[in-house]
Amino acid sequence: MKYGVLNENHLFVKTYNKGKKVVCKRIVLFVLDDKHARFLQKSHPQKKIVNRIGLSVTKKLGGAVERNRAKRIIREAWRTVTKQHELVVGKLIVISAREACNEAKSGEVLKDLTYAAARLGLFAKQ
Repeated sequence: MKYGVLNENHLFVKTYNKGKKVVCKRIVLFVLDDKHARFLQKSHPQKKIVNRIGLSVTKKLGGAVERNRAKRIIREAWRTVTKQHELVVGKLIVISAREACNEAKSGEVLKDLTYAAARLGLFAKQ
């Protein structure tokens, strides 16, 4: 399933402050209901409600190479989670990398992301 991109600072701050979070060893997952999901549905090519995803990787993790590697691993883990499970739609989701994400393999990040998504109720009931 396609997802929207979250790239506005005020939405990150809102998700951090008002959303639910689960802290894992390698990532922190924040989730908040998207109040504009119905409005954005009109502009979607297939008229679907989608989740908006944002990644946050701070300079504490290292240089640009380390930060980009962390983002690549998190993006791939998110793609795998969305392929394996059907997700609830209409959410703002922020995935923040922690320092342990630098040395992590993609399978470890996938486990953390799956655990966090299950704890926050992102998986649709089947």
